[in-house]
Amino acid sequence: MKQPKFVDATQAELDALLALAKAASFPQSQYELLEGVLGTFVYVMQALQNAKTSLKRFRHMLFGKRTESRANVNKEIEPNQGDGATESAPDDPVASQEPVLADANGKKRKGHGRNGAAAYQGASVVECIHPDLQPGDPCPECLTGKVYLSEPRTIVKMSGQLPLGATVYKLKRWRCRLCEAIFTAPMPDGIDGRKYDDSCASMIALLRYGSGMPFHRLEGLQACLHVPLPDATQWDIVDQAATGPRHVFGELIRQAGQAEVLHNDDTPARILALMGVRRAKAEAAGVEMPKTKAINTSGIVALLGEQKVMLFFTGAAHAGTNLAQVLAHRAEELAAPIQMCDALSANVKGDFETILSHCIAHGRRKFVEVAEHFPAPCLRVIEGLAKVYVHDAYCKEQKMSPEQRLVYHQDNSGPLMLRLKIWMLEQLERRLVEPNCGLGQALRYMLKHWQQLTLFLRKAGAPLDNNVAERALKKAIIHRKNSLFYRSLHGAEVGDIYMSLIYTCQSCGANPFDYLQALQKHVDKVKANAPHWLPWNYRATLANTC
Repeated sequence: MKQPKFVDATQAELDALLALAKAASFPQSQYELLEGVLGTFVYVMQALQNAKTSLKRFRHMLFGKRTESRANVNKEIEPNQGDGATESAPDDPVASQEPVLADANGKKRKGHGRNGAAAYQGASVVECIHPDLQPGDPCPECLTGKVYLSEPRTIVKMSGQLPLGATVYKLKRWRCRLCEAIFTAPMPDGIDGRKYDDSCASMIALLRYGSGMPFHRLEGLQACLHVPLPDATQWDIVDQAATGPRHVFGELIRQAGQAEVLHNDDTPARILALMGVRRAKAEAAGVEMPKTKAINTSGIVALLGEQKVMLFFTGAAHAGTNLAQVLAHRAEELAAPIQMCDALSANVKGDFETILSHCIAHGRRKFVEVAEHFPAPCLRVIEGLAKVYVHDAYCKEQKMSPEQRLVYHQDNSGPLMLRLKIWMLEQLERRLVEPNCGLGQALRYMLKHWQQLTLFLRKAGAPLDNNVAERALKKAIIHRKNSLFYRSLHGAEVGDIYMSLIYTCQSCGANPFDYLQALQKHVDKVKANAPHWLPWNYRATLANTC
């Protein structure tokens, strides 16, 4: 391709060009293509002219980021790093005390290998007996010994099926020749007259809000399998089944307000009713709309002892405002909880009191972004923080209490973090690093938020990072990438309810399909006593009910 001549055009000149194209009666599709090409040109030029956008960040913007693991960081900076860039300081006692977590037996990494039969807890079990032998019978092989029961051989057999199946019941009818009376055969025992049973709403909710499968895509799948299910019908089913889940969602919010540690963060979302033409029409009709046009899904993960409550809130409010609504349910006698988030002001915007802890992973990311240009100092920070994570993994492996974990970090991670802080201060105070360069900005970020980043050295139970909330928000991101948007605030509310229940079930090991069905079958009892129908205790409630 011949190199084009560089064109420096203003936005006004491009708008005039589009106006000429429209006046020339371009076909609509070609006009939209031209408009998109010019819009892309303006966006790219503005991004390149922005002083804060490096070529690396621009590449990430276009093609996405690689993971921030140390292996990938080392690959990127390998040509630039000097000898000994990754070595520990000679006086580093932490390096000699570092626990060894590698498996000496060569055990496969997590996620590799086959699943055992115990993993198929949702499968039905069929007991197979030997047709010719009973316990105590003579051995057919040696004819002397007697056989006895031993451990069964287990074989897992899997089969495919429709997401939502259907059964057609043809009820025989008889008509009287004289009076024309009609007698219809009854439905089989246990089958009611409803077209869609409780399992339909549970499966649709799991596919849409648990796996991000849009209604129209499920409609197409069902149609090609000759069991049609229109997208509008799918919405009606999950909306009508949301009564029980809505009551449990309110109880989960109340439970989350009592948590010792809360993680929160935001990710962008779309609600058509709050955007563009729909918003303008609503405002013209006198409907009160949110002042801010930003729309987010806030993820709040509350740690309640062994349980995790995962909450989602989609709307114009930021994570801090949504966290304030959760903490409004907190008991007055409880002390302020630990709040883990990144340093954005939106995460703490609200009327509540917490012990603030900031995410080390966000501080580390700033060094990863500039590691290619400053390999030695960035690797010093990355390797130092890696040792802190090794210490934390060792605490989890040994199942230490929060107090024991605090003492261990104070003894092992404390000296390491202190030396890291002293080194960072020296880099800036002695002008070894330009304060406004990428490395300088990373150093200033860490030092500015040092107290919040090192709360784990002073407070029992304080986490290192906000990865729990980041992983939770990936669920909302999957939904956004597949379904693109919610149509209304009510649709967003229903989505938040189902997503919160589904992922809380996953975090505590409950089966979300069975759980959602239980909430529908016992909706009156759920409304009367929601605390007994939480994902981690509903089985005990079912056992007592039956």
